[in-house]
Amino acid sequence: MTTSIAQSHLAQVFAQYPLEVVSAEGVWLHSRDGRRVLDYYGGHAVAALGYGHPRWIAALEQQARAVLFQTNAIPMAIRERAASRLAAFSGLDLPDVFFVNSGAEANENALRIAFRLTGRRTAVALEHGWHGRTAAAGAVTYGARDKWYGFPQAPFDVRWVSRSQADDAVAGIDSDTACVIVEPVQGLAGAYEIPHEVLVALRRRCDDVGALLIFDEVQCGMGRTGHAFGATRAGVTPDILTTAKALGAGFPVSAMLLSKAVSSQLKIEDMGTTFGGGPIACAIVEAVIDIIESEGLLENVRRMSDLIRQQCVVGPVVGVQGAGLLLGLRTTRPAKEVQKELLARNIFAGTAADPHILRLLPPFTLEASHVELLAQTLAEIPA
Repeated sequence: MTTSIAQSHLAQVFAQYPLEVVSAEGVWLHSRDGRRVLDYYGGHAVAALGYGHPRWIAALEQQARAVLFQTNAIPMAIRERAASRLAAFSGLDLPDVFFVNSGAEANENALRIAFRLTGRRTAVALEHGWHGRTAAAGAVTYGARDKWYGFPQAPFDVRWVSRSQADDAVAGIDSDTACVIVEPVQGLAGAYEIPHEVLVALRRRCDDVGALLIFDEVQCGMGRTGHAFGATRAGVTPDILTTAKALGAGFPVSAMLLSKAVSSQLKIEDMGTTFGGGPIACAIVEAVIDIIESEGLLENVRRMSDLIRQQCVVGPVVGVQGAGLLLGLRTTRPAKEVQKELLARNIFAGTAADPHILRLLPPFTLEASHVELLAQTLAEIPA
């Protein structure tokens, strides 16, 4: 039986959906009250391989039995292999990897390293971007100061620039800029893909003034766009790339991918972590990449994305934005109303900061029949 809020010992800081999940398999969630719900939310973009993938489970069990944990001060082959696989998977000239635990922690380290290496005072961030709830990551999260930030002051100056106009974006970058941080496809903002010309202009301007370009690919990375990373898709290489969520496909792990120009300036103790790069996390990373590559999941993400665009502009949906399986369905009615009606029909989707965007973050193993079911269900919902 579900515990009531009055009885729960959990801090009540999350709004709760009317769905208690007791088990899951593939792309399906099974609720306590006997429902079978199609998961288009993916645990907030985490469950990239769906639920219960046998090779993911095998990697976890095998590594747990071999060596459960060891400090980063002890060299381990599994850590080296995971870093090598991740760097190669990216297809980018970012050869060095630092593993940590969460997306916010990866962004926190990326920002700190940018300030440390440049000696400058200002970070530039794009309007509507989300980067995490820690001190530095929260400081470059759009709207955080007005809603939840809580710290008396940010640890550095922040300048906000346009996400859609290249000229406006680069105008905010100058010789005092330590770094520019950007999600190539903004997640919480509503699956908004930053225009290619903006990413190219940011790269060029950072080179001109000696600032570091950081791509936050916590949500849009690791195959979510149908390419290894948004950077791979755009053909624009940042100085630092952060990723998490799909990286562990359910196991907490994140990483920073670093250019040689950045990593060559780092010294012993410039970064540290207790749990980051643990052997189980690294075994999972290696398995996730192997599954994505060997099962053709990047191609599947692109196929399913195309099907959603073709079939799901029905009922209350009037358009689709985003990339891969990070998609925003634009709705005529408030998206929360559409989300509620979908859930009543056993499909679970997300919403976004944009009140008219229904956000889709399903597993990469989605099939055509699942897209057809979503389209049929949307068609039943009044526009």
